[in-house]
Amino acid sequence: MPAGAGAHTLRRGATMADFKIWMNGQLVPQEQAVLPVNSAAVFYATNVFEGLRAYWNERDGELYAFRLADHFARLRESMKMMRFAVPYSDEDLFEAVRAVLAGNDVRDDVHMHLVAYVLGPGLDATSPTGLYINPRRRPRVTEGKGLACCVSSWVRTSDNAIPIRLKCGANYQNGRLARLQAKADGYDDLIMLNQRGKVAEGTGATFMMVRKGRIVTPGTSNDILESITRTTLMEYVCPTVLGMEVVERDIDRTELYSAEEAFLCGSGYEITPITSIDRFPLGSGEVGPITRRLSRAYMDLVRGVDTRHPEWRTPTYKPVRL
Repeated sequence: MPAGAGAHTLRRGATMADFKIWMNGQLVPQEQAVLPVNSAAVFYATNVFEGLRAYWNERDGELYAFRLADHFARLRESMKMMRFAVPYSDEDLFEAVRAVLAGNDVRDDVHMHLVAYVLGPGLDATSPTGLYINPRRRPRVTEGKGLACCVSSWVRTSDNAIPIRLKCGANYQNGRLARLQAKADGYDDLIMLNQRGKVAEGTGATFMMVRKGRIVTPGTSNDILESITRTTLMEYVCPTVLGMEVVERDIDRTELYSAEEAFLCGSGYEITPITSIDRFPLGSGEVGPITRRLSRAYMDLVRGVDTRHPEWRTPTYKPVRL
């Protein structure tokens, strides 16, 4: 568990199986949240999605969803590239997230998939469309522990093939192949290179490292997702809380082995430390001090312990003007 996360349990004995799905305006049991087998969504993975997080704040007695407006904007960018749209405004989406959280009486940290999909059959189908939100528990790395990563032999797909800034389900097959190979080879996770041989990202997370005392990450032209967590760290947490700027540049594979610290970050991953790459220990082989400080600062922000940027946190239970 990242520093600052705290210990939480699902209230009233709820389990993952108890969570209802918000699907096209209704809360339904999981077994009723189904799609036609001949739909483009099922057969061709014609969908786009966002991974959302909401965090329980014990002091406030409130569950805060983080940076929803930014996630909705990126969802619409992905739909535009896929040439379809859903008949919901951003206000509708805000209320849908609040509805699925409140409707499930969630009072714990929770991860959600917001998925827009095409119901029509065929490769070129763009309608009709639908939307669902699937709340789920996502395990965290034990506090003080890090990942043993490898550099994958699978290459990140290029922007001219199937662009990674397009957050669609089909894109994740590239990372899935890499993940399966990494697991088979005895690693926890992986780092992918792009077709120029430069560091891109993880399977579904931004890569950052500390080298020579500076935080470094690949630029957005390196076939990476334009991560909202990445933006949060670069524009707020690192400069404001840590007093460190993030350097965007190409990263060579061999630089990874001499990094003092590294981590993967994203809405799902949060801040997940890496302690070795290709069996090379990073620094002392333990989670480094900058990663620890960064994780604590990030978790304080998303949970509302750090009360700055309240516009990034949407409450679930108290009335709010959207």
